[in-house]
Amino acid sequence: MKFVQRFKNSIIFVIALLMYLGCMVSLFALLGLDHFSVVSLSRTSVVMALTFILFGFVLVRTYGNFDVGIRKSRPIIISISLAMVLDDIVTYLVLIIMNTNDENGRQIRFSSIGLLLLAMAVQVLVITVMTYLGNGFFFKVTLPERTLVIAGSDEEIKKVRAAVGLFDKRYEITGEAVLRDGALKQNIKDFDSVFIYDISEKRRAELIKACYKEKVSLYCFPYIEDILIHSSSQIMFADLPFYSSQFKGMTFEQRVAKRLMDIIISALMLIVTSPILLIAAIAIKREDGGSVFFRQERATINGRVFKIYKFRTMKENNKNKSVTKDDDRITDVGKILRKYRIDELPQFINIIKGDMSLVGPRPEMLENVREYTEKLPEFSYRLRMKAGLTGYAQIMGKYNTSSRDKLILDLMYIEDFSIAADIKLLLQTLTVLFTAEESTEGFDEQR
Repeated sequence: MKFVQRFKNSIIFVIALLMYLGCMVSLFALLGLDHFSVVSLSRTSVVMALTFILFGFVLVRTYGNFDVGIRKSRPIIISISLAMVLDDIVTYLVLIIMNTNDENGRQIRFSSIGLLLLAMAVQVLVITVMTYLGNGFFFKVTLPERTLVIAGSDEEIKKVRAAVGLFDKRYEITGEAVLRDGALKQNIKDFDSVFIYDISEKRRAELIKACYKEKVSLYCFPYIEDILIHSSSQIMFADLPFYSSQFKGMTFEQRVAKRLMDIIISALMLIVTSPILLIAAIAIKREDGGSVFFRQERATINGRVFKIYKFRTMKENNKNKSVTKDDDRITDVGKILRKYRIDELPQFINIIKGDMSLVGPRPEMLENVREYTEKLPEFSYRLRMKAGLTGYAQIMGKYNTSSRDKLILDLMYIEDFSIAADIKLLLQTLTVLFTAEESTEGFDEQR
């Protein structure tokens, strides 16, 4: 067993390599049934292979690697399957382009669609089998880490326990500590991992040093100040080291590029999704005869107020408040629209108008902005950038994620902004469709 544990990472690498090779072989072998050039040594096969490898690398890095032992099997399967499907489409388009030659009369012919779909199905099966094999192997040879959870209150202990408990095969919570003023009773070296959530800066600094000293893995929830200097660069003044942070927002070139991307992609999406928009509008109207669209004032950059467009998912003439779990105001059609985020599609109109961007902080209701800002003045930092249809908080958080945690996620986006990061987040938004129930969960009644 010790021998296997020593080469654990190498074995997982081999499993991942076999999975990616299996995906590539299934695509090329099936397309090769109709196109001999795909499975023979030819310019077509070489170009397709290079395309599959390069785009696959980029897409897998975008959606998530084969990180067994870190993520559960289902998220890994979804992310890598999405990457492979997009990679297949790009590689297939290369085949179509390569086949547009004199021999075929210079005509674009989309053939072998059935074989392409079959290859995708085989790939999902391969990815599923290898992912479960990888996670199964990892947890067979790896004992759960003895884990200590430290927080500022009993309620926060429960919150962290619930989150970490989802990964009970990786972390076994064997200790808990509410750390206010007294000394920590547990000995840090008795644990493999320590989770720290919302304690004083002084106590956190002490614990970080203790974990470093004892070589214990540390998971530390960030303060807002941590996010603000996260993207800092190191700079020396004589022999004095400093972290340099420039809080100046986007450059002119970035604003132009982001706006052009917003307009072009939103216009295309309205065209592509027009059949879905029409069906949704008809379904809403048929259910209760009420209005199709819902308009509500929201806050965007610099606190500017605009009216957001959404498909109506609730009964009309209801009190304006955040959705709760099992909210009886939601219509039958609305449940479907919310589950698959179809109700958000009209916001492409807001984006074209310039009220919103494709990627940015979630546009909150004005009542929520006032309430959250009273409790947490830093919540206004989110308004340094235009509100977005998608973003870190929308992808990684839930509808009922706390205001403070939303702020942390939004500040991560704002301070690490780049056009490349926007493209990555747009691609990752596809995964929301496969985690719809989690991402649209409402607030508990007591909130």
